Amino acid sequence: MNAAGRNYIGPYRLLKLVRAGQTCQIWEVISDVNDVRRALKALQPDYRNDKDEIALLKHEYSVGKNLDHPSVIHVHEFNIDRGQIPYLVLDYFVSQNLKQWVRSRSEFDKEIVTGVVEKTAAGLDYLHEQGWVHRDVKPDNYLINDAGDVRLIDFAIARRPQTGLARLFSGKSKIQGTRSYMSPEQIRGQAVDHRADIYSYGCTIYEVICGKPPFTGESTDDLLQKHLRTPAPSLISGNPDVTPEFSEAVSLLMSKRKEDRPQRLKDFLEKIRTMRLFKGQQRRR
Repeated sequence: MNAAGRNYIGPYRLLKLVRAGQTCQIWEVISDVNDVRRALKALQPDYRNDKDEIALLKHEYSVGKNLDHPSVIHVHEFNIDRGQIPYLVLDYFVSQNLKQWVRSRSEFDKEIVTGVVEKTAAGLDYLHEQGWVHRDVKPDNYLINDAGDVRLIDFAIARRPQTGLARLFSGKSKIQGTRSYMSPEQIRGQAVDHRADIYSYGCTIYEVICGKPPFTGESTDDLLQKHLRTPAPSLISGNPDVTPEFSEAVSLLMSKRKEDRPQRLKDFLEKIRTMRLFKGQQRRR
């Protein structure tokens, strides 16, 4: 039962609380209309009148409603139940996030990890092709199920990339993202495009392969300075089973200058599909 003491939000019967954060709670629900299971994301009681939080939910719906890719979550509905509880309805995907998966896996299955690398890249590349920059790519924002299928989630701060005069006169941007995965241009408050996501994706894949983020710091400033100035460690240093070719490909994702990164994630994806990611694998294609 939710905090308001009701078993329903809109036409959706609450089955199980999946996760509760500071501002939102995620429920497994079933629709009274068609008996389809969904995930429902509702604002916590203290935030249900917060205009900024409501705007973030609306924005997430505006981004996610037209997305159609097997590695990206689909957002079905935004509504406000009885004028009191703002909520989103999404695909229900029985899963954990990538960070949880990395921490809990009992073995390192090279073939499953290879599939995860390809699927996460394909989902993010699709988002870029639809004209969006995610701006908070990290292991927490990918879901993964027992079969190794993944979904990119959380489009609350996704934006269209600024181009032309808009980029020149936009001034310093509000710094948004997650510090352990944030690109140098995000840290500097510069206008960002999909190449900022590519940097964050590189940090994400580093954690998937090596079990920890590429950078840690004794303080927030120390961590951010490493993103700005310290070359990223190679995958091989964290996982000796990685091939030199794959290690170099991921290092390029984390280049400090966006011009030195792959200009499209599709380029990275096409490259790794022709190489062995790990020693002992058969060469593909």
